Amino acid sequence: MAKAKKEEAAPEGGDGEGAPKKKRGLVGMLLMFGLPAVLLLGGAAGAYFFLFAGEEAPAEGEHGEAAAHAEAAPTFMDLPDMLVNLSTAGGERAVLKLAVALELPTPEAIAEIEPVMPRVIDNFQVFLRELRVEDLSGSAGMFRLKEELVRRVNLAVAPVHVKDVLFKEMLIQ
Repeated sequence: MAKAKKEEAAPEGGDGEGAPKKKRGLVGMLLMFGLPAVLLLGGAAGAYFFLFAGEEAPAEGEHGEAAAHAEAAPTFMDLPDMLVNLSTAGGERAVLKLAVALELPTPEAIAEIEPVMPRVIDNFQVFLRELRVEDLSGSAGMFRLKEELVRRVNLAVAPVHVKDVLFKEMLIQ
């Protein structure tokens, strides 16, 4: 009887070595071969775009000239130093000395801006005289001043576009 119980415990169709192996399904095959292939291709594509995406063939003809202007070194135009009294509440005196340069898209823009330079200086002087010392404090004050000067210079020199106003010197006494 003990022998009969052993035979019943053994699985059918085998000689006691264990259960028969199940065949791998389609999902198992995809996970085994498909997932590594997708990861390998994704890594190769990422490496390609990371390493070679910034390299472009040089354009020729009209597009080449436009690309050359876009990548050309910037042109700068120095404005004369400005010295203005700032607006104060009490009897105190505050003076602002400002030296700026304009960043222009092309060297030809200098010739277009020079005839209207008195208008640019006037716009700057009128605006700067209304400022208070508190308006110029901190990086936020400097940022607002720069943005306003860019706006005013672009209004004065239109249709020429000034890219930026760069501070060379700024002194408040």
